[in-house]
Amino acid sequence: MSKKPPKVSSMAFTLFIFVLLLKLSNVDSTHNLTNLFKAVLVFGDSTADSGNNNYISTTFKANHRPYGLDFPGRIPTGRFSNGKLVPDFWVTLLGIKQTIPPYLKPNLSNYQIRTGVNFASAGSGYDGVTARVSGVIPMTKQLNYFKEYIKRLKKVVGVKEAKSIVKGALVSISAGTNDFTISYYDLRTRRDDFAIGGYQDFVLKKLQNFTKELYKLGCRTMMVSGLPPMGCLPIQMASRFTRTCLKEQNFDARIYNQKLMKMLPQIQSSLAGSRIMYADIYTPLMEMIHNPQNYGFTQTKIGCCGIGFLEAGPICTPFTPLCTNPSNHLFFDSIHPSEAAYRHVTKTLLKQIVRYLNNSGHSF
Repeated sequence: MSKKPPKVSSMAFTLFIFVLLLKLSNVDSTHNLTNLFKAVLVFGDSTADSGNNNYISTTFKANHRPYGLDFPGRIPTGRFSNGKLVPDFWVTLLGIKQTIPPYLKPNLSNYQIRTGVNFASAGSGYDGVTARVSGVIPMTKQLNYFKEYIKRLKKVVGVKEAKSIVKGALVSISAGTNDFTISYYDLRTRRDDFAIGGYQDFVLKKLQNFTKELYKLGCRTMMVSGLPPMGCLPIQMASRFTRTCLKEQNFDARIYNQKLMKMLPQIQSSLAGSRIMYADIYTPLMEMIHNPQNYGFTQTKIGCCGIGFLEAGPICTPFTPLCTNPSNHLFFDSIHPSEAAYRHVTKTLLKQIVRYLNNSGHSF
Protein backbone atom coordinates (compact mmCIF):
# COMPACT_ATOMS: atom_id res chain seq x y z
CA MET A 1 0.00 0.00 0.00
CA SER A 2 1.35 3.42 -0.94
CA LYS A 3 2.43 5.64 1.95
CA LYS A 4 1.99 8.85 -0.03
CA PRO A 5 -1.60 9.73 1.09
CA PRO A 6 -0.75 9.63 4.83
CA LYS A 7 2.13 12.05 4.16
CA VAL A 8 -0.21 14.47 2.41
CA SER A 9 -2.71 14.14 5.25
CA SER A 10 0.02 14.85 7.81
CA MET A 11 1.16 17.94 5.90
CA ALA A 12 -2.40 19.22 5.66
CA PHE A 13 -2.90 18.67 9.39
CA THR A 14 0.32 20.53 10.22
CA LEU A 15 -0.68 23.46 7.99
CA PHE A 16 -4.14 23.56 9.58
CA ILE A 17 -2.62 23.78 13.07
CA PHE A 18 -0.07 26.40 12.02
CA VAL A 19 -2.78 28.68 10.63
CA LEU A 20 -4.88 28.33 13.78
CA LEU A 21 -1.97 29.10 16.05
CA LEU A 22 -1.30 32.30 14.14
CA LYS A 23 -4.75 33.45 15.23
CA LEU A 24 -3.64 33.67 18.85
CA SER A 25 -3.78 37.45 18.91
CA ASN A 26 -1.65 37.88 22.01
CA VAL A 27 1.31 35.88 20.75
CA ASP A 28 3.89 37.91 18.84
CA SER A 29 4.67 36.39 15.43
CA THR A 30 8.38 36.34 16.23
CA HIS A 31 7.89 34.11 19.25
CA ASN A 32 8.56 30.40 19.06
CA LEU A 33 5.48 28.22 19.61
CA THR A 34 7.12 26.79 22.72
CA ASN A 35 6.43 30.13 24.38
CA LEU A 36 2.75 29.20 24.57
CA PHE A 37 3.35 26.62 27.29
CA LYS A 38 6.50 25.65 29.14
CA ALA A 39 5.39 22.04 29.51
CA VAL A 40 2.45 19.68 29.25
CA LEU A 41 1.24 17.68 32.26
CA VAL A 42 -1.34 14.92 31.81
CA PHE A 43 -3.72 13.20 34.21
CA GLY A 44 -6.51 10.73 33.56
CA ASP A 45 -7.35 7.33 32.12
CA SER A 46 -6.60 5.19 29.05
CA THR A 47 -7.44 8.02 26.65
CA ALA A 48 -4.31 9.71 27.98
CA ASP A 49 -2.08 6.99 29.50
CA SER A 50 1.19 6.82 27.57
CA GLY A 51 2.43 3.75 29.42
CA ASN A 52 2.25 4.13 33.20
CA ASN A 53 0.33 0.88 33.53
CA ASN A 54 3.38 -0.93 32.12
CA TYR A 55 5.04 -0.39 35.48
CA ILE A 56 2.28 -1.52 37.85
CA SER A 57 0.64 -4.87 38.55
CA THR A 58 -2.56 -4.80 36.50
CA THR A 59 -4.10 -6.58 33.54
CA PHE A 60 -5.03 -3.20 32.03
CA LYS A 61 -1.98 -2.93 29.78
CA ALA A 62 -1.35 -2.14 26.12
CA ASN A 63 2.38 -2.93 25.98
CA HIS A 64 1.93 -5.60 23.32
CA ARG A 65 0.98 -5.82 19.68
CA PRO A 66 -1.17 -4.86 17.89
CA TYR A 67 -1.07 -1.68 20.00
CA GLY A 68 1.49 0.77 18.67
CA LEU A 69 1.23 -0.56 15.13
CA ASP A 70 1.42 2.96 13.68
CA PHE A 71 3.42 4.57 16.49
CA PRO A 72 6.92 5.83 15.56
CA GLY A 73 9.12 2.76 15.44
CA ARG A 74 5.99 0.57 15.32
CA ILE A 75 6.40 -0.31 18.98
CA PRO A 76 3.73 -0.97 21.63
CA THR A 77 4.33 1.64 24.31
CA GLY A 78 1.34 1.13 26.58
CA ARG A 79 -0.89 3.54 24.66
CA PHE A 80 -4.32 2.07 24.02
CA SER A 81 -4.37 2.82 20.32
CA ASN A 82 -2.52 2.03 17.12
CA GLY A 83 -0.53 5.26 17.38
CA LYS A 84 -0.39 8.59 19.18
CA LEU A 85 -2.89 9.99 21.65
CA VAL A 86 -4.15 13.56 21.99
CA PRO A 87 -1.44 14.57 24.55
CA ASP A 88 1.23 13.40 22.09
CA PHE A 89 -0.24 15.63 19.41
CA TRP A 90 -0.30 18.53 21.88
CA VAL A 91 3.41 18.38 22.72
CA THR A 92 4.27 18.07 19.03
CA LEU A 93 2.11 21.01 17.95
CA LEU A 94 3.46 23.18 20.73
CA GLY A 95 7.01 22.46 19.58
CA ILE A 96 7.99 20.86 22.87
CA LYS A 97 8.76 17.26 21.85
CA GLN A 98 7.34 14.47 19.73
CA THR A 99 5.60 12.42 22.42
CA ILE A 100 4.95 12.68 26.14
CA PRO A 101 6.49 9.97 28.36
CA PRO A 102 4.83 8.19 31.28
CA TYR A 103 6.04 9.44 34.63
CA LEU A 104 6.77 5.92 35.86
CA LYS A 105 9.17 5.21 32.99
CA PRO A 106 12.64 4.62 34.48
CA ASN A 107 15.51 6.97 33.73
CA LEU A 108 13.56 9.96 32.48
CA SER A 109 15.97 12.58 31.17
CA ASN A 110 16.20 16.05 32.67
CA TYR A 111 14.71 17.40 29.45
CA GLN A 112 11.70 15.11 29.78
CA ILE A 113 11.22 16.25 33.36
CA ARG A 114 11.47 19.93 32.37
CA THR A 115 9.01 19.68 29.48
CA GLY A 116 6.32 17.59 31.14
CA VAL A 117 5.26 14.03 31.78
CA ASN A 118 2.14 11.90 31.87
CA PHE A 119 0.55 10.62 35.10
CA ALA A 120 -2.55 9.02 33.57
CA SER A 121 -3.45 5.39 34.18
CA ALA A 122 -5.71 3.27 31.97
CA GLY A 123 -8.81 2.12 33.85
CA SER A 124 -8.73 4.98 36.35
CA GLY A 125 -11.43 7.49 37.24
CA TYR A 126 -12.34 10.22 39.69
CA ASP A 127 -14.19 7.69 41.85
CA GLY A 128 -11.68 5.72 43.91
CA VAL A 129 -13.83 2.61 43.57
CA THR A 130 -13.19 2.58 39.82
CA ALA A 131 -9.42 2.41 40.18
CA ARG A 132 -9.67 -0.27 42.89
CA VAL A 133 -11.82 -2.46 40.66
CA SER A 134 -9.34 -2.05 37.80
CA GLY A 135 -6.25 -2.36 39.97
CA VAL A 136 -4.75 0.82 38.51
CA ILE A 137 -3.50 4.22 39.67
CA PRO A 138 -6.30 6.32 41.21
CA MET A 139 -6.47 10.03 40.54
CA THR A 140 -5.44 10.72 44.14
CA LYS A 141 -2.23 8.76 43.63
CA GLN A 142 -1.64 10.55 40.34
CA LEU A 143 -1.63 13.73 42.43
CA ASN A 144 0.91 12.16 44.78
CA TYR A 145 3.11 11.29 41.82
CA PHE A 146 2.79 14.90 40.69
CA LYS A 147 4.04 16.11 44.07
CA GLU A 148 6.95 13.72 43.69
CA TYR A 149 7.54 15.05 40.19
CA ILE A 150 7.70 18.65 41.47
CA LYS A 151 10.47 17.64 43.88
CA ARG A 152 12.40 16.05 41.01
CA LEU A 153 11.81 19.14 38.88
CA LYS A 154 13.21 21.40 41.60
CA LYS A 155 16.38 19.32 41.70
CA VAL A 156 16.76 19.67 37.94
CA VAL A 157 16.03 23.38 37.44
CA GLY A 158 15.84 24.92 40.90
CA VAL A 159 12.89 26.04 43.01
CA LYS A 160 12.10 29.28 41.16
CA GLU A 161 12.18 27.79 37.65
CA ALA A 162 10.24 24.72 38.77
CA LYS A 163 7.45 26.96 40.02
CA SER A 164 7.51 28.84 36.71
CA ILE A 165 7.32 25.62 34.66
CA VAL A 166 4.35 24.27 36.60
CA LYS A 167 2.57 27.63 36.43
CA GLY A 168 3.21 27.88 32.70
CA ALA A 169 2.25 24.31 31.84
CA LEU A 170 -0.83 23.16 29.97
CA VAL A 171 -2.51 20.62 32.24
CA SER A 172 -4.72 18.07 30.51
CA ILE A 173 -7.27 16.12 32.57
CA SER A 174 -9.15 13.32 30.82
CA ALA A 175 -11.17 10.98 33.02
CA GLY A 176 -14.69 10.02 34.07
CA THR A 177 -15.73 7.52 31.43
CA ASN A 178 -14.64 4.50 33.47
CA ASP A 179 -16.56 5.75 36.47
CA PHE A 180 -19.77 5.38 34.50
CA THR A 181 -19.04 2.45 32.20
CA ILE A 182 -17.32 0.31 34.85
CA SER A 183 -18.60 1.41 38.24
CA TYR A 184 -22.15 2.40 37.30
CA TYR A 185 -23.41 0.69 34.14
CA ASP A 186 -21.53 -2.60 33.91
CA LEU A 187 -20.43 -3.75 37.36
CA ARG A 188 -23.13 -1.62 38.96
CA THR A 189 -21.07 -1.16 42.13
CA ARG A 190 -22.40 2.38 42.55
CA ARG A 191 -26.03 1.77 41.60
CA ASP A 192 -27.05 1.00 45.17
CA ASP A 193 -25.48 4.24 46.36
CA PHE A 194 -26.65 6.72 43.73
CA ALA A 195 -29.26 7.49 41.12
CA ILE A 196 -27.54 8.60 37.92
CA GLY A 197 -27.94 12.32 38.67
CA GLY A 198 -26.49 11.88 42.13
CA TYR A 199 -23.56 9.91 40.79
CA GLN A 200 -22.83 12.60 38.20
CA ASP A 201 -22.71 15.17 40.99
CA PHE A 202 -20.50 12.87 43.07
CA VAL A 203 -17.99 12.45 40.24
CA LEU A 204 -18.05 16.18 39.46
CA LYS A 205 -17.30 16.99 43.09
CA LYS A 206 -14.29 14.68 42.90
CA LEU A 207 -13.20 16.47 39.73
CA GLN A 208 -13.63 19.85 41.39
CA ASN A 209 -11.45 18.77 44.31
CA PHE A 210 -8.85 17.46 41.87
CA THR A 211 -8.56 20.76 40.02
CA LYS A 212 -8.29 22.65 43.29
CA GLU A 213 -5.45 20.39 44.43
CA LEU A 214 -3.63 21.01 41.16
CA TYR A 215 -4.10 24.75 41.68
CA LYS A 216 -2.61 24.51 45.18
CA LEU A 217 0.40 22.78 43.66
CA GLY A 218 0.91 25.67 41.24
CA CYS A 219 -1.01 24.74 38.09
CA ARG A 220 -2.90 27.57 36.43
CA THR A 221 -4.00 26.48 32.94
CA MET A 222 -6.13 23.35 32.78
CA MET A 223 -8.11 21.67 30.04
CA VAL A 224 -10.77 19.32 31.45
CA SER A 225 -12.37 16.80 29.13
CA GLY A 226 -16.04 15.96 29.27
CA LEU A 227 -17.45 12.52 28.60
CA PRO A 228 -17.55 10.96 25.14
CA PRO A 229 -20.72 9.39 23.70
CA MET A 230 -20.31 6.37 25.97
CA GLY A 231 -23.28 4.59 24.46
CA CYS A 232 -21.47 4.44 21.11
CA LEU A 233 -18.42 2.60 22.42
CA PRO A 234 -18.44 -0.84 20.74
CA ILE A 235 -18.07 -2.64 24.06
CA GLN A 236 -21.03 -0.80 25.56
CA MET A 237 -23.23 -1.67 22.60
CA ALA A 238 -22.09 -5.30 22.86
CA SER A 239 -23.02 -5.38 26.55
CA ARG A 240 -26.62 -4.72 25.52
CA PHE A 241 -26.49 -7.04 22.49
CA THR A 242 -27.06 -4.24 20.00
CA ARG A 243 -25.14 -2.56 17.20
CA THR A 244 -26.74 0.83 17.69
CA CYS A 245 -25.65 3.52 20.15
CA LEU A 246 -27.24 3.34 23.59
CA LYS A 247 -29.36 6.48 23.81
CA GLU A 248 -29.66 6.43 27.60
CA GLN A 249 -25.90 6.35 28.18
CA ASN A 250 -25.34 9.10 25.63
CA PHE A 251 -28.05 11.18 27.29
CA ASP A 252 -26.34 10.69 30.66
CA ALA A 253 -23.04 11.82 29.11
CA ARG A 254 -24.64 14.99 27.72
CA ILE A 255 -26.21 15.88 31.06
CA TYR A 256 -22.87 15.32 32.82
CA ASN A 257 -21.13 17.51 30.26
CA GLN A 258 -23.70 20.27 30.73
CA LYS A 259 -23.09 20.19 34.47
CA LEU A 260 -19.33 20.23 33.90
CA MET A 261 -19.54 23.22 31.54
CA LYS A 262 -21.52 25.10 34.18
CA MET A 263 -19.14 24.13 36.98
CA LEU A 264 -15.77 24.96 35.39
CA PRO A 265 -16.29 28.76 35.18
CA GLN A 266 -17.35 28.69 38.82
CA ILE A 267 -14.14 26.87 39.75
CA GLN A 268 -12.11 29.34 37.70
CA SER A 269 -13.70 32.34 39.36
CA SER A 270 -12.82 30.91 42.77
CA LEU A 271 -9.15 30.34 41.86
CA ALA A 272 -7.40 33.63 41.13
CA GLY A 273 -5.34 33.64 37.96
CA SER A 274 -6.57 30.26 36.76
CA ARG A 275 -7.68 29.38 33.24
CA ILE A 276 -9.87 26.29 33.20
CA MET A 277 -11.16 25.20 29.83
CA TYR A 278 -13.80 22.66 28.92
CA ALA A 279 -12.69 20.13 26.31
CA ASP A 280 -15.68 18.95 24.29
CA ILE A 281 -14.90 15.49 22.97
CA TYR A 282 -18.53 14.39 22.72
CA THR A 283 -19.38 16.60 19.73
CA PRO A 284 -16.45 15.71 17.44
CA LEU A 285 -16.86 11.98 18.10
CA MET A 286 -20.58 12.13 17.33
CA GLU A 287 -19.82 14.12 14.20
CA MET A 288 -17.46 11.35 13.10
CA ILE A 289 -20.10 8.73 13.86
CA HIS A 290 -22.83 10.54 11.93
CA ASN A 291 -20.65 11.64 9.00
CA PRO A 292 -17.79 9.15 8.82
CA GLN A 293 -17.14 9.77 5.13
CA ASN A 294 -16.06 13.33 5.95
CA TYR A 295 -13.20 11.97 8.03
CA GLY A 296 -12.13 8.99 5.97
CA PHE A 297 -13.84 6.39 8.15
CA THR A 298 -15.64 3.37 6.76
CA GLN A 299 -16.32 1.72 10.13
CA THR A 300 -17.61 3.37 13.32
CA LYS A 301 -19.47 0.53 15.04
CA ILE A 302 -16.65 -1.91 15.77
CA GLY A 303 -12.98 -1.73 16.59
CA CYS A 304 -10.12 -2.75 14.32
CA CYS A 305 -8.92 -5.43 16.73
CA GLY A 306 -10.67 -8.81 16.52
CA ILE A 307 -14.42 -8.90 16.03
CA GLY A 308 -14.38 -5.34 17.34
CA PHE A 309 -16.99 -5.67 20.09
CA LEU A 310 -15.01 -7.20 22.93
CA GLU A 311 -11.26 -7.04 22.35
CA ALA A 312 -9.32 -4.48 24.41
CA GLY A 313 -6.23 -4.58 26.58
CA PRO A 314 -5.26 -8.15 27.51
CA ILE A 315 -7.61 -9.73 24.96
CA CYS A 316 -6.43 -7.63 22.03
CA THR A 317 -3.26 -9.60 21.40
CA PRO A 318 -0.66 -10.30 18.69
CA PHE A 319 -2.73 -13.36 17.78
CA THR A 320 -6.00 -11.44 17.40
CA PRO A 321 -7.15 -10.84 13.80
CA LEU A 322 -6.76 -7.23 12.77
CA CYS A 323 -8.46 -5.04 10.20
CA THR A 324 -6.42 -4.17 7.12
CA ASN A 325 -6.42 -0.39 7.67
CA PRO A 326 -6.81 1.03 11.22
CA SER A 327 -7.10 4.58 9.86
CA ASN A 328 -10.46 3.64 8.33
CA HIS A 329 -11.80 2.76 11.79
CA LEU A 330 -13.04 5.25 14.34
CA PHE A 331 -12.11 2.76 17.07
CA PHE A 332 -8.94 0.70 17.27
CA ASP A 333 -10.26 -1.70 19.89
CA SER A 334 -13.68 -2.05 21.48
CA ILE A 335 -13.15 0.99 23.71
CA HIS A 336 -10.45 3.27 22.38
CA PRO A 337 -10.31 5.52 19.31
CA SER A 338 -7.76 5.05 16.56
CA GLU A 339 -4.90 7.47 16.00
CA ALA A 340 -6.86 8.92 13.07
CA ALA A 341 -9.79 9.69 15.37
CA TYR A 342 -7.51 11.24 18.00
CA ARG A 343 -5.97 13.44 15.30
CA HIS A 344 -9.40 14.80 14.34
CA VAL A 345 -10.30 15.32 18.01
CA THR A 346 -7.07 17.30 18.48
CA LYS A 347 -8.02 19.62 15.62
CA THR A 348 -11.34 20.34 17.28
CA LEU A 349 -9.79 20.89 20.70
CA LEU A 350 -7.32 23.37 19.27
CA LYS A 351 -10.21 25.37 17.83
CA GLN A 352 -11.78 25.34 21.30
CA ILE A 353 -8.58 26.68 22.90
CA VAL A 354 -8.34 29.50 20.34
CA ARG A 355 -12.00 30.40 20.90
CA TYR A 356 -11.56 30.33 24.68
CA LEU A 357 -8.52 32.60 24.58
CA ASN A 358 -10.12 35.06 22.19
CA ASN A 359 -13.34 35.22 24.20
CA SER A 360 -11.76 35.42 27.63
CA GLY A 361 -9.14 38.03 26.86
CA HIS A 362 -6.48 35.95 28.61
CA SER A 363 -2.98 36.05 27.23
CA PHE A 364 0.09 33.90 27.62
